[in-house]
Amino acid sequence: MEGMDKMPQLFDRAAVLRNRFRAVPEAMFLLEAAADEVQERLEDINRTFTSPAIVTGFPDFWQARFPGALIVSDDDVLSLEPGAHDLILHMMSLHWANDPVGQLVQCRHALQPDGLLMAAMLGGQTLHELRAALAEAEAIVAGGLSPRIAPMGEIRDLGALLQRAGFALPVADVFPLTASYDNAFHLMHDLRKMGEANAMTDRPRHATRRNVLTEAASLYAQNFAGTDGRVTATFEVITLTGWAPAADQPQPLRPGSATTRLADALDTQETPIKRSSD
Repeated sequence: MEGMDKMPQLFDRAAVLRNRFRAVPEAMFLLEAAADEVQERLEDINRTFTSPAIVTGFPDFWQARFPGALIVSDDDVLSLEPGAHDLILHMMSLHWANDPVGQLVQCRHALQPDGLLMAAMLGGQTLHELRAALAEAEAIVAGGLSPRIAPMGEIRDLGALLQRAGFALPVADVFPLTASYDNAFHLMHDLRKMGEANAMTDRPRHATRRNVLTEAASLYAQNFAGTDGRVTATFEVITLTGWAPAADQPQPLRPGSATTRLADALDTQETPIKRSSD
């Protein structure tokens, strides 16, 4: 409707696409790890999926890993037909979405009843070492802070997104990855090769001062170097799993409907809680 405020654009979509265009295949270890994890999880599900779709910003990679899947760009409006798929994978792009709940809602509408959504994205602990080093360096050298690394969701919040989007049986979990680099400059160069460089709308539009980067690299080495002298970097990959609602799905029991006491199940004695008087 005219006059309604648009959703704030935390990320610059043009910059996201430009960063991905510059990515190189040999730097895609995050995508490889996510694909291995997702394929292993799908093998554990006793079900054959016949109409999969993958939402991603890296179509060539995911088409090669899932040759029969429909590949869809992670645009604000997804090119998915309602009720057309029994499996949707939203792969390693949700952390760049200005409206992640909207993305998940669109996926739910595109699923058949009892269809599965599995999403993988970077979580809040990703690059916490680099974030700390850059913040401290900029405070020392420039006396202020600039938005240099995108804020990413914590697992406790991301699980709630599935419920807000209307998914049943939502699950969120995490697997951390640790990589080592010669120094912070090597890490930042690798991030550009991954297509994961800064694409925030409010990012600095000028080159970062060399003395800020040098100070950050020094602080990084002081605080996060291993015994071999190389620095470590954490990448936290969060997976979200949810099912499109269906009438025959298992349903959680209502509170108070249990027929067995927990104390009996644990073979222990129940101790009543003493309530203080008013």
